[in-house]
Amino acid sequence: MSARIRLLGATLAAGLLLSACGSGDADDTGDAEAWSYKSGDGKTYTADGTPKRIIAQGEAAAALISFGIKPVGIYSSDPVETNASLKNLDLTGIEILGETWGEIDVEKAAALKPDLIVSAYWPAEKAYGGLENGVQEGSKKVAELADVVGPAMGDSTVGVVEGFEELAETLGADLDAPSVAKDKEAFEAARDRFKATVAGKDGLTTMAVSPAEDLLYVAVPEHASELMDFRSWGLDVLIPNDPDKDFPYWENLSWENADKYQPDMVLFDDRTYDASMATAEKQPTWKQIKAVEAGQVVSWPAFWMHTYQDYAEQLDLLSDAIEKIDPSLT
Repeated sequence: MSARIRLLGATLAAGLLLSACGSGDADDTGDAEAWSYKSGDGKTYTADGTPKRIIAQGEAAAALISFGIKPVGIYSSDPVETNASLKNLDLTGIEILGETWGEIDVEKAAALKPDLIVSAYWPAEKAYGGLENGVQEGSKKVAELADVVGPAMGDSTVGVVEGFEELAETLGADLDAPSVAKDKEAFEAARDRFKATVAGKDGLTTMAVSPAEDLLYVAVPEHASELMDFRSWGLDVLIPNDPDKDFPYWENLSWENADKYQPDMVLFDDRTYDASMATAEKQPTWKQIKAVEAGQVVSWPAFWMHTYQDYAEQLDLLSDAIEKIDPSLT
């Protein structure tokens, strides 16, 4: 299972394997209808015309929709009703191809005759989201239906959103639409407020965690683009000193060593917040982390934000929470 989401809980007929795109290192041909996009894997993908029938991974779908591009199908790592990116979106007319990580209904996907598949590219795993190691082999056949493209997850969630904005523009999005401008303005205001709030909490330290039954996972910021943004905006996010060599997103602490680090604030993975908190609270060492004992635990929007709107909302929630934090706890 993917390092990012492991904490969450028959070959097709050749006639179905349709692809309108081709990969290579070619640039735009100059044809007014030609389409070209340099993807996160470093390859440039081209087509004779702009792709219209798009299948997208859940968070990538949210990004495209925010720019006015509606996919014909979505595969999600969790139920659409609880997926933070998708749960408030109008998905009428969109085929849901999966609601469990690693499981995609490829026959349904093939019936949609896609000419492009969109998902973020994860450099640490050298794979697009939903197609990583651990995904059912049958589900991976979705990548035979069309080229898979998307921006790389890098050192900034802002960069990821901008990457989807660039892709959406190649697909015909109107980036001058009032809704796009409104979302950008809200994000910029929320970012400025976050910076000011953090600046007012001199010395504040934090670490980002995700609990499991056997281990407490401490996030490595360089593999969590939103944490890198927070750091660039002044928040001191702890860098663990012993990341897992196979899954570098985390340092894996036994519960006996849960108090290895002592920040003023704990950022807590929000993807399965209630269930994960119940897991953590069963561990007697959980409250040996002083920030936990003091109630200074704040929801962390982990890995899923791909839109300006979501980022604005989450930054405001973080600012609300940080305003109440005592930065001199440790």
